[in-house]
Amino acid sequence: MDFFNVVKAVLISSVFQFIGIHMLAWPIPRSFIVLYIGWLGIAAVFPRMMIRILRGGRRIPLQTIGKQAIPVMLIGAGEAGSIILQEFKNSKFVEKEIVCVIDDDPKKWGTFIHGVPVVGGRRKITQSVVRFGIQEIVLAIPTLKPHERKNIINICQQTGCKMSTLPGIYQLINCDVKVSMLRDVQIEDLLGREAVRTDLESIMSYVKDQKVMVTGGGGSIGSELCRQIADDQPKQLIIIDNYENAAYELQMELGRKHPELDVIVLIVSVQNRRKIREIFEQYKPDLVFHAAAHKHVPLMEYSPCEAIKNNVFGTMNVASEANRSGVKRMVLISTDKAVRPTNIMGASKRICEMVIQTYNQRSKTEYVAVRFGNVLGSNGSVVPLFKQQIREGGPVTVTHPDIIRYFMTIPEAVSLVLQAGAYAQGGEIFILDMGEPVKILDLAENMIRLSGLVPGEDIEIKFTGLRPGEKLYEELLIDDDNKKETANKRIFIGQPIKIDEAEFDEKMKELEKATFSEDENIRQVVKKLVPEYTIQQINN
Repeated sequence: MDFFNVVKAVLISSVFQFIGIHMLAWPIPRSFIVLYIGWLGIAAVFPRMMIRILRGGRRIPLQTIGKQAIPVMLIGAGEAGSIILQEFKNSKFVEKEIVCVIDDDPKKWGTFIHGVPVVGGRRKITQSVVRFGIQEIVLAIPTLKPHERKNIINICQQTGCKMSTLPGIYQLINCDVKVSMLRDVQIEDLLGREAVRTDLESIMSYVKDQKVMVTGGGGSIGSELCRQIADDQPKQLIIIDNYENAAYELQMELGRKHPELDVIVLIVSVQNRRKIREIFEQYKPDLVFHAAAHKHVPLMEYSPCEAIKNNVFGTMNVASEANRSGVKRMVLISTDKAVRPTNIMGASKRICEMVIQTYNQRSKTEYVAVRFGNVLGSNGSVVPLFKQQIREGGPVTVTHPDIIRYFMTIPEAVSLVLQAGAYAQGGEIFILDMGEPVKILDLAENMIRLSGLVPGEDIEIKFTGLRPGEKLYEELLIDDDNKKETANKRIFIGQPIKIDEAEFDEKMKELEKATFSEDENIRQVVKKLVPEYTIQQINN
């Protein structure tokens, strides 16, 4: 393409040169025009050829070696798009060719970038895919706002083309934009909102130089807590988990990234009160983040006593030892399923919140809970399940066509948990604003399209019915009449319900007896503690 552009420019220049000489009636030999074209061509081609040789040479066009280059559409005619286009042209290893560019700036329409035409704005995407036979689309606008990104991705999904995108603006600022940095469009790109921002200084101020304990540290939330806490320079990080593989992988990761950090990894269940007491006595943590819990709703419906043992009495063990050893602050990771629960997992987490609030009334330790909804990509969540089902050729299973959920990325949720911990004064239940709810059917269809497939044709979507204890609609996390704002607009404080300590203690004794005796009526005992809990019939 560049060669033909140079030839075109040389010929046009020569024509104007010949016309000008003829009009001025200059006496020149006939050989002049031939020599002029020849030497001008050499002068135009030679420097460009030398530059490419010095850069490592241009790849041989695939057409010349019997392979057809994959036609690619580039969205974004700005600096990042220009760099990506040049990288495509110069790379020896990219078996793709950008054949058209899309940009919403009308001033760029009809122009060329490195010889590739800018054919129009986003309305031209579908038409241009057909016209140029596009198989892949690259989105190269790092500065694009999330809702605009979502709109463009939605248009591209309808074409059935594979999509890639640049990670973000920071690579552009650092002049670090390369083809190798392109990644597949991910489901997080479809949230259509700004990423949650936190006040990092306030987080660091209460984590730095502190001994921090994280229970359930090998899990999705717990491991991300450990990563972000490690960045804030704690004096010591104590990780507790009962699953050795996840704990080991996290230990290796933190060792690579923070070799100077004192990391203690202990394999123990929070149900083991004696061992938990020994750990608190030995390490004397200043801060505790309690993320250890059984969280899978359907599984816990069939094992209610195990849910109560681990979630409720595991929390009691940690809370009790935090009080006994003089911990400054304990933060419980809770869930929106604790709001008017319809399953034993949600009810157990509501009791955990009550445990935390009760201990806060009788201890110098500050106890708080942080409640949020689903996180994208956590272990056992719907996104990894859909990815696996798509890889296997389907079907993708959705429980109900109308089911909705609130979603947040794991790093977002954890950063807000840490920020809420910084706001804590004791006794609060912090509620994270998860944004707009997402329809799970739309999520499934988008993931199929992002894989370059067509929902209902290439991949079947199968409705399986609501699972035991599952809600069709999530409760709204924030009640406008019952909330208190914080300095962060994404974090609110739910008004706590006053708990009668004596009555709560009596009911907890009854619950403990029913739990460890494997009482079949455990749900009725739970309902005494959580009256808003709706018991569902489980068919074994």
